[in-house]
Amino acid sequence: MRELRTVLPYFRPYRVPLFWGMLLVILANGFSLLQPWLLKLPIDALIDRAGADADAIRDTVVFYALLIVGTAVLGSAARYGMREILNGLSRRIEVDLRDDFLRHLLRLDAGFYARNRTGDLMSLATNDTLAVRQAVGPAVMYTANTVVSFAVGIAVMLWISPRLTVAALVPMVALPPLVAWFGKTIHNRFERIQAQFATISTMVQENLTGVRIVRAYGQEGAQAEEFDALNRDYLRRNMHLAHASGAFHPIMGLLTGAAMVVVLWHGGREVVAGRIGVGDFVAFSFYLWLLAWPMIALGWVVNLYQRGAASMGRLNRVFAEKPAISIPDAPHPPPAGTPGIEFRKVRFRYPGTGRPVLRDISFRAAPGETVAIVGPTGSGKTTLVSLIPRIHDPTEGSVLVDGIALDRFDPAAIRAIIGFAPQDGFLFSARLDRNIALGLPPSLPAAERDRRIRDAAAAADLHDTVADFPDGYRTRLGERGINLSGGQKQRATLARALATDPRILILDDVLSAVDTATEARILSGLQSELRGRTAFIISHRVTAVRDADQILVLDDGRIVERGRHDELVARGGAYARLLRRQLLEQEVGGRG
Repeated sequence: MRELRTVLPYFRPYRVPLFWGMLLVILANGFSLLQPWLLKLPIDALIDRAGADADAIRDTVVFYALLIVGTAVLGSAARYGMREILNGLSRRIEVDLRDDFLRHLLRLDAGFYARNRTGDLMSLATNDTLAVRQAVGPAVMYTANTVVSFAVGIAVMLWISPRLTVAALVPMVALPPLVAWFGKTIHNRFERIQAQFATISTMVQENLTGVRIVRAYGQEGAQAEEFDALNRDYLRRNMHLAHASGAFHPIMGLLTGAAMVVVLWHGGREVVAGRIGVGDFVAFSFYLWLLAWPMIALGWVVNLYQRGAASMGRLNRVFAEKPAISIPDAPHPPPAGTPGIEFRKVRFRYPGTGRPVLRDISFRAAPGETVAIVGPTGSGKTTLVSLIPRIHDPTEGSVLVDGIALDRFDPAAIRAIIGFAPQDGFLFSARLDRNIALGLPPSLPAAERDRRIRDAAAAADLHDTVADFPDGYRTRLGERGINLSGGQKQRATLARALATDPRILILDDVLSAVDTATEARILSGLQSELRGRTAFIISHRVTAVRDADQILVLDDGRIVERGRHDELVARGGAYARLLRRQLLEQEVGGRG
């Protein structure tokens, strides 16, 4: 239950509705607990007026009947208000918690996502936040309801007959240890359920994302069987929880029934002995009956608290994660113009691995200069450029912007001046224009926004292609842009990078999926786009980098060659071998 303490600050903005909700809890229970007393009074009055005329008796019955109906109506209204306010409050807390959770996820570094599965995080953001809502909403409401009912009910029962009250509570001695045992059991079993649910979510997410691979390898049946096994395990864990939860309610009912038997036995003897009246006995029985529902609901409340605590514990473990990319206490303002970038003896290895991916990388890109990075697969090209927007930080050495260490800037401020087109070409399930305009400020006028989208698409050689789409730039894309070809996706991500008018431009192999003719058109258009920007271009094609101001050749995480195209060709080293191989491939391809 300690885990739920972290949700308490979420109540702070809703202190006023919480106050009114709790007040209505007291009023609703007050009206409910008043009714047995209103039933006692006419019974006592009728006994006292046993010889009275029929009209007097009728008037007494009608008066108390109307009084009972009136309190029932007021109690129902208070109970409706109680549910409306407290359940609505829990919905708002759920929204706030889910918003904070997503904001925290967006702040975490790439290493966190390498350690955690997407399905697990999806389960936390949906299923676990729902369980927390039930703990801070219905569970809190019924806890307050139970406390008020017990406090007032027991007080009235003690006033009627202390001896009978003690006798009625004897069966309840077993309640605390039972609640403790069931609470622990429910908590542990629900945690196992949530872990299995996260595994199922991960499998569904991966199968939907990779459905073409599953079909290509004919694995539909195997994946369905694996999902069935996971689902059956999920069912088994839920059944274990159902066994525990299902046993709790009957045990509560058994204890309540035992208390009623004690009241009937001892209460009847008290009435016969004349120590309490018939009205008192009837009222006492009704008070005990009214307390029976809170007793039974206690099991449900404990269930909700334990589920909520288990889920909040899982959420807390993510909230406890600190982003590796930190914001300095006094961040340096971002550069005003086109910045220069310098790498000084940079080394990098991914967390949990021993082998360095980058080794002693040192170079300088002057403001407005284009730096091309080439090398074999796995040489560290993508890792190198990922250090500039601080997707990762160097393990050793430093990256400088205009002579100032990158970690002295606010990461958001640096990323705001960077246009980044990654090699995977990720697109969102939204309209094409919204994908291209992803980095544009919301305050930008619509006309300026549309102009930037079209200019960027034209520079990426996408504008003429969009004209053939059913709704043009308003065409809705499928998940990850599945209804676009590989080349169209790459050009859309290139347009997105250009639309923000960045001062630093990073293009990570964004032309690999286009044909040579399209590549030539894009490269021609990029010449004007690169002016006035510090650009980094990664490519496996020499044709894409031959005009760069500086070419870095990477191999096994080291810069093995650097210079301009003509210099490197004349040197006859790794770059020249790469060029010869590509020319040979083109020649063979042309003959084919």
